Amino acid sequence: MQGKIVAITGASRGIGAATARIFADAGARVVLLARSGAEIDALAAKIGRGALAIPCDIGDAGAVDAAFAQIAKTCDGLDVLIGNAGAIEPIARLTDAGVEDWSRAIDINLKGVFYGMRAAIPMMRARGGGTIITVSSGAAHNPLEGWSAYCASKAGAAMLTRAAHLEEGAHGLRIMGMSPGTVATDMQVKIKASGINPVSQLDPAVHIPADWPARLMLWMCGPGGDDWLGQEVSLRDEAVRRAVGLIA
Repeated sequence: MQGKIVAITGASRGIGAATARIFADAGARVVLLARSGAEIDALAAKIGRGALAIPCDIGDAGAVDAAFAQIAKTCDGLDVLIGNAGAIEPIARLTDAGVEDWSRAIDINLKGVFYGMRAAIPMMRARGGGTIITVSSGAAHNPLEGWSAYCASKAGAAMLTRAAHLEEGAHGLRIMGMSPGTVATDMQVKIKASGINPVSQLDPAVHIPADWPARLMLWMCGPGGDDWLGQEVSLRDEAVRRAVGLIA
């Protein structure tokens, strides 16, 4: 990743922050995108190595376009986009969910992935190639009580990722999904507190650390990801964990 420009959405905490650190350690210049400007400013300062923080609401198309215009101006291109930003709320049965809250989840988890791809793809095509990884979820493929917005938006993002590779693979772009399983992040704290569906009953000890999906995505950006183009890599797969070096 030496000298590569890597943009990460939802970079202020959890998987996004861990990914920023892992990719920077591998030699990339990371661009941190999140709504919380103070948090990504602090993280960029800790990372160093030219890390750039750009406050951005991924669910706002205009904000995303402006952020990627700044990346183009400041970094002169883009090599990797990690579409990590995601929202679990509202955790509620379908008939109890507020319309605005439900719609906001779609804005972030589905439309935000589209906005990021739409802005990044022309930059990557101009560069002769690039990699886009969408952070997916088991919820994209399996319904869960109280998660109608999350499941529906993640399912849409998974299909969007497949469609993007179908359209752009011939132009040198490598587009894939990455499903991490349950990860020890703030999202799991919210899920636990909800008490809804079996995921909330899991022992926190079973959740993997946030650097595991980060390391998998770094691996996916190299030759290891070539067999997964247009597909979704699951970190629940022990063979994948071994290939990445996460387990013996």
